Amino acid sequence: MCASLPRAPSVPAAVSSCHTLLSCCSQETVERLGEPEQSKLHPRLLSIYNSKEKIPYAAKRGEHFYNFWQDAENPRGLWRRTTEEEYAKSDPEWEVLLDIDQLGKDEGVSWVWGGSTPLDEGPSVRSGRVLISLSRGGADATVTREFDTIKKAWVGEEEQGFSAPEAKGGASYRSRDELLIGTDLGPDTVTDSGYPRQIRLWKRGEPLESAKVVFEGEASDVSVSGYVSRHGEHRFEWRTRATSFYTSRKWVRALPLGGPTPDEEGFVEVPVQESASTSMFGAELLVLLRDEWATAAGAFPAGALLSAPLEEVLRLGADAAFKVVFAPTASRSLQNWSRTKNFLVVTVLDNVCTRLQVLRLDGGAWQPVGGEGPAEIATLGVGVLDADEGDRLWVQKSSYLSPPELSLGDAASLSGGSAALREVKRLPAQFDAAGCDVRQGFATSSDGTKVPYFVVSPAGAPSGGRPTVIEAYGGFEVPLLPGYRADVGAGWLEKGGVYVVANLRGGGEFGPEWHKAAQRERRQRAYEDLFAVSEALISDGVCSAKQLAVKGGSNGGLLVGNALVQRPDLYGAILCAVPLLDMQRYHKLLAGASWVAEYGDPDSSDWEYLKKISPYHNVDPKAKYPPVLFTTSTRDDRVHPGHARKMVKRLIDKTESAGNVYYYENIEGGHGGAADSKQRAYVGALSYDFLWRMLSGK
Repeated sequence: MCASLPRAPSVPAAVSSCHTLLSCCSQETVERLGEPEQSKLHPRLLSIYNSKEKIPYAAKRGEHFYNFWQDAENPRGLWRRTTEEEYAKSDPEWEVLLDIDQLGKDEGVSWVWGGSTPLDEGPSVRSGRVLISLSRGGADATVTREFDTIKKAWVGEEEQGFSAPEAKGGASYRSRDELLIGTDLGPDTVTDSGYPRQIRLWKRGEPLESAKVVFEGEASDVSVSGYVSRHGEHRFEWRTRATSFYTSRKWVRALPLGGPTPDEEGFVEVPVQESASTSMFGAELLVLLRDEWATAAGAFPAGALLSAPLEEVLRLGADAAFKVVFAPTASRSLQNWSRTKNFLVVTVLDNVCTRLQVLRLDGGAWQPVGGEGPAEIATLGVGVLDADEGDRLWVQKSSYLSPPELSLGDAASLSGGSAALREVKRLPAQFDAAGCDVRQGFATSSDGTKVPYFVVSPAGAPSGGRPTVIEAYGGFEVPLLPGYRADVGAGWLEKGGVYVVANLRGGGEFGPEWHKAAQRERRQRAYEDLFAVSEALISDGVCSAKQLAVKGGSNGGLLVGNALVQRPDLYGAILCAVPLLDMQRYHKLLAGASWVAEYGDPDSSDWEYLKKISPYHNVDPKAKYPPVLFTTSTRDDRVHPGHARKMVKRLIDKTESAGNVYYYENIEGGHGGAADSKQRAYVGALSYDFLWRMLSGK
């Protein structure tokens, strides 16, 4: 086993001293489990990730559809575009704008695509200017460069193109020759979480360091941001201070659609709850509540979506005449909404099953257009083509056993969430789902709460059960929704394994109250929910404890880390990816300070409950732990790999279960754990083969 591990107290020390653990434990794990590239699963996963038959999801900008594409020949990807007419064809012709693989070769940098932000000067102006974000090896920190889609080239120094150094920040156009940018220019320019503390107005041709600071937050904030949004003929400039992960203060001003942007005067703070999120529908302000709110129009529950004219809200605050767009119930929550020119399309979760509803603002109230569609064990995603010009939209449907399909329709005729849709693209089946079955169950947690979960299983139920893996997250109001997972199908279901998704408290399956039920000092409830689902599966004969595994990443890594130390008797294997594990120091590492609102502050009395859910501090030398595989990434600049490294070291040194500890650290990949399809297939084959071997003995 490995003899040394990075020291916890210092991030630089942890980074610089990782070599022994990385080279020793990762290599040893591969030797013990088998080289993933020699696994039968590896080429299968690689073919899935590199398939040319994937749906090329596209965003409409002007007359073009833009897409980012990866396959075997282009592992880092192509940024490309085509026309709407071409896109409708089964095999469209694409115009390549940027080849990330070639760029990496030319510059000697392992670039990973980070996204694009176009200049929007109105529906009649096609500027061609766009900001491109690139990361080294898949990290959160990115460089920003300006690109010209007309010339299909970078905007160079001769044209005074924008180019910003690597930082955990972001930039957007305020005008053709001005950016609003948050970046890292030294300790005083970033928050304790490592995100921008300042927004600068960066004018073309001037040094970034000389750009005027137009907005600034506090070091204790999570981050600040500044951007311009346009909604038809309405244009707004925003300033935001994220005072915690779930709260923010917002300032806004109206801008002219054309002509010069005025100086910095005219901003007004938006008088809504700091915990509420906002967006715009034309001149109408949309407000999504995380907490109850009493206004002149009535008392509204957490999870409600409200609207009122922005001008009225700025003038009257809570006395504005807010209208209800969506009202939650015990089983129904708002998942998302999309704006077309004349309609809002809301995505509703009903016991974690998806419905769509179209709404129109008519006569001072939001009126449904047609009825709701039936709730399905599937996920329906909505994307708008050209919100300022019409009501056309994409609808994507995906379920556990049916591959995604992409359809095109019109919001006005989208009655009941499904009618009047024309299928445009469909992903071919990527695994054999014949005979597989999907059901939803409800487990009773320790406090009596009903916790939903989905079971995807092959045909039949052999006596003695099957190898079963639970995937769960339980945090940050993130829901786990039904969707097509070809890697799960090929790596697990086809072998005869059962796949379970648990919708624990802490997630977003039932809105903000479901999340808050397992937030901070209530975090243990998420773990109790997981144990309840696990025990229900065993009781129902789906599997035995020795046949049951649980997997999770990031906050899900914290979840399964607690499953390891709290209930080692309940599981035959555990897969813990890019995890938080040391809850005494998490807030001192990388972005950890931004999560205090989720977990609590270890430097306060919160440590009294945090120490009970800190896996690193609850390793029991006398316990017999099941086989556990930890995976992480050297380039993870969100959750420090030191969490996994320290945990591995403690388990090896302090317990008699050293032989059950496995560790793999990928050099690249960022928080996603892999930078391209080859790396994804490698880590995927290692992980699924580990789980199958431990649960089946084969």
